[in-house]
Amino acid sequence: MSGRVGDLSPKQAETLAKFRENVQEVLPALPNPDDYFLLRWLRARNFDLQKSEAMLHKLGKKIETIVMIFDCEGLGLKHFWKPLVEVYQEFFGLLEENYPETLKFMLIVKATKLFPVGYNLMKPFLSEDTRRKIIVLGSNWKEGLLKHISPEELPAQFGGTLTDPDGNPKCLTKINYGGEIPKSMYVRDQVKTQYEHSVQINRGSSHQVEYEILFPGCVLRWQFSSDGADIGFGVFLKTKLGERQRAGEMTEVLPSQRYNAHMVPEDGSLTCSEAGVYVLRFDNTYSFVHAKKVSFTVEVLLPDEGMQKYDKELTPV
Repeated sequence: MSGRVGDLSPKQAETLAKFRENVQEVLPALPNPDDYFLLRWLRARNFDLQKSEAMLHKLGKKIETIVMIFDCEGLGLKHFWKPLVEVYQEFFGLLEENYPETLKFMLIVKATKLFPVGYNLMKPFLSEDTRRKIIVLGSNWKEGLLKHISPEELPAQFGGTLTDPDGNPKCLTKINYGGEIPKSMYVRDQVKTQYEHSVQINRGSSHQVEYEILFPGCVLRWQFSSDGADIGFGVFLKTKLGERQRAGEMTEVLPSQRYNAHMVPEDGSLTCSEAGVYVLRFDNTYSFVHAKKVSFTVEVLLPDEGMQKYDKELTPV
């Protein structure tokens, strides 16, 4: 039997009735303690009554607000892949719409110089009240955490005294750490993308698009695909404004190379270290026979102005 409503063995039904009887005192604190809800806890512990009760009693504590630690270690350009950013935005939107006023503080630690850009992408999905609860801690972030969290409740790796029974400072028995999703769990190999622009590039020719970057720290993000065959791509910085320049006359920022974008859509990003006009160049000069249709989307991601005051404290990527 599956252990779900309508598919219980006599023993499972008996365990469910006993479970409900034993946890009567915490039921008023639970969101919707019907059979569907209680069976989730029993299935999670293979209908072990004692273990299920222990787990539910922990949940039965009334929690009005939470303190969240956001560890930015490893934050890099790969995290600004557009479909992934859209997942972040949807997640924060769901929190705001369905769990209002549950966040006491969000404490940011080990923030990289890309954090202001990431924050600016999320900001439209956060209420003004939630934004005020976000605290970016500097190089002495462990001391900062202890101002908001008791040391006995803070894992030792974050500066507290809490450890696992075996002394592990990461508290692996209490915290589920994330990681890369195994490819065996992929639903599909790639995400279908809607592009903003399409251009036909003749044989032996190239196509350039320009983007003006007003200050350092902005991120250029692109996605493109080609029809029929590969396409060359590179990023350059103009040395003369107001006129078209050839590739050899500009400063090469991202070396030009050929991409099999007809097989797998290409995406990437670049943190602009200086202001200027950046040129994204699609290169078909090596093809003497075939024209190429290229579809692409390019965005300029701006860092949040309010976060610039933390610049000296932020970790280089």
